[in-house]
Amino acid sequence: MDTQDGSGRAQRPYDIVLFGATGFVGVLTARYLARTAPEGCRWALAGRSRARLERLRDELAAEHPACAGLPLIEAGADDPEAMRGLAESARVIATTVGPYLWYGEPLVAACADAGTDYLDLTGEPEFVDLVYVRHDARARETGARLVHSCGFDSVPGDLGVYFTVGQLPEGVPLTVDGFISSNGMFSGGTFASALTVMSRARQSLRAARQRRLHEPRVVGRRARSPLGGPRYSAETGAWALPLPLLDGQIITRSARALPRYGPDFRYRHYAAVRTLPMAVGGAAAVCAVAGLAQLPAARRWLLRRLEPGAGPDERRRAKSWFSVRFVGEGGGRTVYTEVSGGDPGYDETAKIFGESALCLAFDPLPAGSGQVTTAEAMGDALLERLQRAGIRFRVASAR
Repeated sequence: MDTQDGSGRAQRPYDIVLFGATGFVGVLTARYLARTAPEGCRWALAGRSRARLERLRDELAAEHPACAGLPLIEAGADDPEAMRGLAESARVIATTVGPYLWYGEPLVAACADAGTDYLDLTGEPEFVDLVYVRHDARARETGARLVHSCGFDSVPGDLGVYFTVGQLPEGVPLTVDGFISSNGMFSGGTFASALTVMSRARQSLRAARQRRLHEPRVVGRRARSPLGGPRYSAETGAWALPLPLLDGQIITRSARALPRYGPDFRYRHYAAVRTLPMAVGGAAAVCAVAGLAQLPAARRWLLRRLEPGAGPDERRRAKSWFSVRFVGEGGGRTVYTEVSGGDPGYDETAKIFGESALCLAFDPLPAGSGQVTTAEAMGDALLERLQRAGIRFRVASAR
C-alpha cells in the first residue's frame, strides 16, 4: 500500500489512465492527450468494451503513430475488483463515466484505498458530498487527492475566482460575483446527469446535512455562497439569473481551504442573459424540465430525447464559446476579470480535464490529500497550464 508520501506510485505501470475513454467527452480527452502528453508519459485507455477501445486507439494512431501501442484496459464501472485493479495500476485516474451517482463510487473508493489521485467531471452535489463522507478520511490516510468537477464544471469558476482574489488586497473581507455567458450545447451524458440532480433534491439535501456533520469548521474565518436573486447587472449589461450549481459550493470550499481569500469571503454565481424575455423564457424552461424530472415516466421520456454518447458535432462546437466575468471587491478596490474560451462543454472541457490529469501527474503541487478542489490541489500550476493551452484569464479593468 502506498503511504502518505506517495512512495511506490512511481513504480506503477501508468502515469494516467483515462476511464470512459470511448464516451463523447472521453474521446475528445483522448485526442487531446494524444496531441499534448509529454514524451515519456505512460498513459492508457480504459472502458467496458475492448472493441470500442481498439477502434479509438486505431483512430488516434492514424493521426499520432506513437499511439499505436497505447495500452487498453477492459473494465466495468460496476465491478469493484476491476476498479481496484484500475486504481492500483496508475498514479492518476481520470474518469468520464457518469452519472457519477450511479457509476462513480466503486472507482473513487478504490482510488482512496490505493492512494491514487482521482479526477472526474461531475456536476452532482450529492455525489460529491457522499464521497466526502465515505472516502475523504481514507484518502487522507493514503495520500490520494480526490478532485471533482475538472471540466467546465467547475474549473473556470473555481480558478477564475482564485485568479480574481489574487488581484485584490490581502487580509480583508472580499466579495466576488461571477456571470456566465455561453452559446454551447450539451450532450446526452450531461443531460442525463442534470436530470439525475433535478430528480434527487431531497436526497441531495440529506447528503449535504451528512457532510456538515463530518466537516470540521474553519475557526476565525468564514466563506459562503448565497444564492441571491434575479437582477439586472450593470457591471455586465445583462440580466443575472442565480445558478444553484455545484460551482458555488466548490468555490466556497476553496475559500475555506486557502487563507488568501481573506477572513470573510462571499461568492454569488449567475447566468448572464442579454434580454429580459430570454431570461424569463430560460428560467421557465428550466423550471419545466425540473418539474418533469420528478416524474419517472416523464424523466425516461426526456432521457430518450438525447441519448448518452450523443453530442454536438465538430462544426457546431467550432462556433461555440464561453465567457465568465467576475466582479471582485475588497479593501476599497474593485477588479473586473474574465475567463473565456471556445466550446465550453466538450472541446474546452476535454482540454481542462486533460491538463488537470497532466498537472496531477507531473507538476510540483502543494501538499494535500483527501477531497480537494482544483484551486486547492493545483492552483497556480493548473492556471498556468490552462493559459498556455489557450484558455484566457485576464484583468479587464480595476479601480
